[in-house]
Amino acid sequence: MNPEPFVSADVAADFLGVNRRFLLSMARDGVSGAYPLGTGSLRKRWVFRLSELSSGIDPRATPPKRPPQPEPRYDRSIRRSSLK
Repeated sequence: MNPEPFVSADVAADFLGVNRRFLLSMARDGVSGAYPLGTGSLRKRWVFRLSELSSGIDPRATPPKRPPQPEPRYDRSIRRSSLK
C-alpha cells in the first residue's frame, strides 16, 4: 500500500476552499494534517495530507476560546480633583 503523498499549501487551500494565508495560520495553530519542513525558526515550509486535513476540520466545531485579556490597570494615586 502506497502512503498518501504530501501536497503544497496552495493545493490544500484549494481543497478546503480557503485562502492560503488562512490555511498557514491554521497550520501554525496546530491543525491536524499540517507538517512543517526545515529547521528555520522564522519561516517554515508546510506540507499537508488532504485526508488528515479533512478529518481534522469539523464544520460543527467552534473555534477555540482565547483566554480573557487582563483589564488595564489604572493608577489609583491620581485623584479626580487633580484632573480638572
